[in-house]
Amino acid sequence: MEKDAKIYIAGHRGLVGSAIKKTLEAQGYTQLVTRTHAELDLADTAAVASFFASETPEYVFLAAAKVGGIVANNTYRADFIYENLMIQNNVIHQSYVHGVKKLLFLGSTCIYPKEAPQPMPEDALLTGPLEYTNEPYAIAKIAGIKMCESYNIQYGTNFLSVMPTNLYGYNDNFNLEKSHVLPALIRKMHLAKLLSEGGMNAVIKNLGVATESEAETILNRFGVTENSVEIWGTGRPRREFLWSEDMAEACVFLMQHRDFKDVMPSDSEEIRNTHINIGTGTDISIEELALQIKKTIGFKGNLVFNAEKPDGTFKKLTDVTKLHELGWKHTVSLEEGIEKLYHWYLQNSTS
Repeated sequence: MEKDAKIYIAGHRGLVGSAIKKTLEAQGYTQLVTRTHAELDLADTAAVASFFASETPEYVFLAAAKVGGIVANNTYRADFIYENLMIQNNVIHQSYVHGVKKLLFLGSTCIYPKEAPQPMPEDALLTGPLEYTNEPYAIAKIAGIKMCESYNIQYGTNFLSVMPTNLYGYNDNFNLEKSHVLPALIRKMHLAKLLSEGGMNAVIKNLGVATESEAETILNRFGVTENSVEIWGTGRPRREFLWSEDMAEACVFLMQHRDFKDVMPSDSEEIRNTHINIGTGTDISIEELALQIKKTIGFKGNLVFNAEKPDGTFKKLTDVTKLHELGWKHTVSLEEGIEKLYHWYLQNSTS
């Protein structure tokens, strides 16, 4: 990508998009195009077509998506499949129509079967049933991969697909209902720590409510007391976590140095599974993660695992062999990342 190329970042205010924007700016790219959701609804086909016609970006990072944790994915199933399909269809198709040089589509490792081999290689795609709780979201992301592959095969476009593992980082979502496990645990333990220090006023401010009664209702709902924090599931499932700025570095690296031809199979007539896993290749149990967060925050209470709540897939570890062969490897450790994120949260939360 040329330093003065016009680059559109779809989803620039989200976890991944904001990290990609920051990375590009740090590397000296000067023509970054962004739109908020209020300015451009990516699910609106006519609006997206008009945007591409007027802006004519040369490169596109498709980081916009409707995302959430287990509760959100399982509760808003129709929203997750519809909105993600619409966003992808519109941006990918208009990128083709308007001659975008290269596009990078961001998916998720939830695309792999619930019983996929561990670590999960790219070839595991579509080899078995998906995890039920996030099936609609996963199907949308699989459609995005196949759309990129199909446009490349039929139209000669240069669209790449990357599947990041669980991401965390600056601008993360700390909503107690809709966030992913790592930021949710940080907020819950921070609230518990405030309570243990007698900081109900700080808790009220953090939760954005008016009264102690309202705060207690929310705390009870999410299992937060001054002495304990409830965590869904047994704590035994293992997860892999990647710092969002590492993810952004990987995305920019691939856009700069790799093309679709670099991920095409050389020994088969069928072109499939050309997506690229992006992760660390190492995992940690949810219990171990919670203990690390507890240590970082300085919460002295107990962790209570509610085994009546769903665990989700037991193990989700990516095989990052292809990524390493393409020339990129992560640099930020999980311990370092948690410390960085908690410091950021303290600077940016209401308490």
